[in-house]
Amino acid sequence: MTTATASAHTKTEERRALGVACGAHALHDGYTDLIYVMLPIWQHEFGLGFAALGLMKTVFSGTLAGFQIPSGLLAERFGAPIVLALGTALAGFGYCLAGFSSGVAPLVAALFVAGLGASTQHPLASSLIAHAFAGTRSLKALGTYNFAGDIGKMTLPAAASLLFVVLPWREALVLLGGIGALAAVVVFVLIPRFAAEAAAPRQAEGGAGGGSRLSQFGFPLLLSVGVIDSATRMAFLTFLPFVLTAKGASLPTIGLALTLVFAGGAAGKLVCAFIGARIGAVATVWLTEAVTALGIVALLPLSLEAALVLLPLVGVALNGTSSVLYGSVPDLVAPARRQRAFGIFYTGTIGAGAVSPALYGLLGDAVGVPSALTVVAAVVLLTLPITLALRPALATLKAS
Repeated sequence: MTTATASAHTKTEERRALGVACGAHALHDGYTDLIYVMLPIWQHEFGLGFAALGLMKTVFSGTLAGFQIPSGLLAERFGAPIVLALGTALAGFGYCLAGFSSGVAPLVAALFVAGLGASTQHPLASSLIAHAFAGTRSLKALGTYNFAGDIGKMTLPAAASLLFVVLPWREALVLLGGIGALAAVVVFVLIPRFAAEAAAPRQAEGGAGGGSRLSQFGFPLLLSVGVIDSATRMAFLTFLPFVLTAKGASLPTIGLALTLVFAGGAAGKLVCAFIGARIGAVATVWLTEAVTALGIVALLPLSLEAALVLLPLVGVALNGTSSVLYGSVPDLVAPARRQRAFGIFYTGTIGAGAVSPALYGLLGDAVGVPSALTVVAAVVLLTLPITLALRPALATLKAS
């Protein structure tokens, strides 16, 4: 194979890896947020209370979070193509089962099946991109992948809402679940099969050597930053409606405010990955976390109108950090352990996001929402010294 032919083959594999990973992320995240559309329908259909509805969401999210590490281990044994394809099919099959559910117990079982399938996506798709791309290009690709998930969160629930106009909810769910089966075939056919040597350890590009990147302390430090960042994001979103209500916001205005945050967050996931590739992961995390803390504190005294103007910027910083953190995982873990590492990382961050609203809620009950948000802003600043300790392990990658 000539050099030109090999280069073209590599580019093709990169495009396929990015396409498969982004498509899987969009579909799986769309399935995850589809539950929010279904909860009112299930409440009416089965006469459920809010505790039962919360249990349904917990079953799906808890299964998704808890089985990510086992998914990575299965992929190490059987290969990512088959595990990711089966997981995609299983996620869709879970929604098909939900469409056929005649009661609460079968519905909960269906959501468990869907969550089990969805648990494969984050560790395997992230690892796929890390295998296909190197250096700053890996960070940019992971940022694009991260952004694709937000596209799925917007499009699949919207598509479901449109389908409910013309179809009963059961038939609509079966149709949406069937997309998973089709996508599974596409994933299995198109996903690149990388040779073993493609997983060779990457050497640092300037600054730190490969040994420092594989430091035993680097990944736990990065995970701790991710846990704090995820906890901050969920706590902020929990308190934000109450802050806006105190400023006189109506329910539609609160909806608009959340949309502004989510839109800024989606853009931040893409933009901050490219910023990280330019100025380095450490500098980018310092920038985004500092803006997050300052933005949260600044919202408290502002008028409602000024707060709405600031919220998109807060969203960019609030969500943008995640792309830089996910994009740094391959630089701190040996290639053979990336699937497992991504599973641990996503489990830790998703778990922190699930627990933090309850913990910060207790604080809010004790000291009030403004004081609790001030604590949230202070806690996010703890990521700065932790990130600084990562500097020896994370070389500042310059755009090639």
